[in-house]
Amino acid sequence: MLFVEYPKCTTCQRAKKFLDERGAAYTDRHIKEDNPTAEELRAWWKASGLPLKKFFNTSGMLYKSLELKDKLPQMGEEEQLELLATDGMLVKRPILVGDGFVLVGFRPAEWERVL
Repeated sequence: MLFVEYPKCTTCQRAKKFLDERGAAYTDRHIKEDNPTAEELRAWWKASGLPLKKFFNTSGMLYKSLELKDKLPQMGEEEQLELLATDGMLVKRPILVGDGFVLVGFRPAEWERVL
């Protein structure tokens, strides 16, 4: 599995502890240092079955400073994917990518069910 995180994020820390306690094998990826590409984000979005908006870190400072709450509804999907690919801090985290699933954000019950 691929675990995409921002190490300073407390939710990411809890998710990592959750994985470690279950002995899950994963590759760790720092979202700020190794930002997902638009192609990766597109594939994860399609595999997740979630609305694209769920991939945005809506509580982040960058999201707020760019006033994306008002701008996203007018943007096309490709434009949103390209924007997400510009900075890892725009992307909701953690993301767990496995064989046949993509989890965005950490909801322990959902992660337990999938793992």
